[in-house]
Amino acid sequence: MKGQDSSKYVLIFWAVNIAFVLFKILFALRPELDLFTEETQYWLWSKNLDWQYYSKPPMVAVLNFLSTSIFGDTELAIRIIPATFGFLSAALIFLFTEKLYRSDRMACWAGIIFLAMPVNFLVFTFHTTDTSMTFFWLLAWFAFYRAVHSEGRKYWVLTGIAAALGILSKSTMLLIFPAGIIYLLFTKQLKEHFWNFTLMGLIALLGFIPGIIWNFQHDFYTFKHIATLGGASGEKESFDFGLMLARSSEYLGGQLAMVSVFFLPIFYFAIKSLIKTKNERAFFMVLPGLLTFLGFGGLSLSTWILVNWPGFTYSSFAVFLAPVVVVLTDRWRKYSIGATFLSISLIWILLIPNYGEWKSSGFLNKGEKALFKRVIGYEELGARVQSLADSLGGGQPVIFSESYHTASELAFYMSSHPQTLVINMGSRKNQWDLWPGMDRQVGNQGRFVFVSRTKDSPGDVAKFAKLVHEEELVYYFRKDSIGKSKIQIWEHLLEYTPVETNSY
Repeated sequence: MKGQDSSKYVLIFWAVNIAFVLFKILFALRPELDLFTEETQYWLWSKNLDWQYYSKPPMVAVLNFLSTSIFGDTELAIRIIPATFGFLSAALIFLFTEKLYRSDRMACWAGIIFLAMPVNFLVFTFHTTDTSMTFFWLLAWFAFYRAVHSEGRKYWVLTGIAAALGILSKSTMLLIFPAGIIYLLFTKQLKEHFWNFTLMGLIALLGFIPGIIWNFQHDFYTFKHIATLGGASGEKESFDFGLMLARSSEYLGGQLAMVSVFFLPIFYFAIKSLIKTKNERAFFMVLPGLLTFLGFGGLSLSTWILVNWPGFTYSSFAVFLAPVVVVLTDRWRKYSIGATFLSISLIWILLIPNYGEWKSSGFLNKGEKALFKRVIGYEELGARVQSLADSLGGGQPVIFSESYHTASELAFYMSSHPQTLVINMGSRKNQWDLWPGMDRQVGNQGRFVFVSRTKDSPGDVAKFAKLVHEEELVYYFRKDSIGKSKIQIWEHLLEYTPVETNSY
């Protein structure tokens, strides 16, 4: 009977994990939704491979390059990457939990809770730098546990390699150092593992070498960008208690949503148990998420924090919660089943296409409209701009925008996949400041196509001899108009005077 129960839990987990992959493929094929603007920016990076980019390391571009080389420049080629990493990450959660607790039931719970957390829906549905970094974080953190509790050095080396790959994905992977030291101090093993930890650290820091060399060559753009995001540089605001409260409240609410408010009672029981038992395994699983939650929470008092920033460390929360779920009373176990089912159901409802117009009205339509507003209308916009460009004759015109978001989407959705340009009308610097820009086009007597969702024209920033054509293209979510894009065709660039903000 025990063997049958074990097989049942193994089957349930793998069925749910595979179902998530299938639903994400369906999501990628939804005709009314386009790629997120960050996804198209990272895709364009893959067409300009480099050792580092303005704001991020190269892993996201390399993965896009590999995927699109196989599947072509399609939405599915981009979205298959997070779907694959999500499958592998859930499998890693399941296998590690089973190894740690020798329980398929507990492993099943951990894997499914992981899949049910909204933060993992975002990370493993849209291809961003968090996608690969979260997987490598899990691999490194679990390998670190095995390293501490094993005789061999191979797990220390594996931890270092996984951490190096994580650093090549996103620099926040560095959290493994303070988290690892705190854990070794907690278990009174720092002295015993000092040299192995040093070896791991040296291997991990190899992931920084390409970025450091690149930043030396590019005026430390990435360092300035990160410092600005963290509030260490840029314009200083005067103290405003209301603004501080708004930032911290938004941060707290966002983090609760990321782990699913339905799981809060289970967190309560798990933390209560940890305080009472001081269980070393539970402490290991909750430590990274608690560290980033508190760290970014402190930063939220002085700057705005994007909801996804701490999310990569929340992945081990699933292993923290699973042992508690299996020992809860029947009433709370039923609640846990219901909470998990509800969380998964809400995610699947968002992933499933709108076949038969079943989501075209009511709260589902309003919810998707609000959630997916930034991934709508770009395919139609790209097709229209491509049609206008083809109608001009005499070669492809220069395509430009004041927004790197719009410029990225146009590069992807125009069939010619042009290297679009971005003019600075007062925004912070971005990757386009490092590529050949509009300043090199001054004197070009050819055609230029300006596209924007927020501006009526390039204004005084880019002055042309003649306006040839202009129009507006309305974009819709199903039957509802949600915005419009301005399209202008200009001729002969006379002057380009970007706004110098020195903002990173």
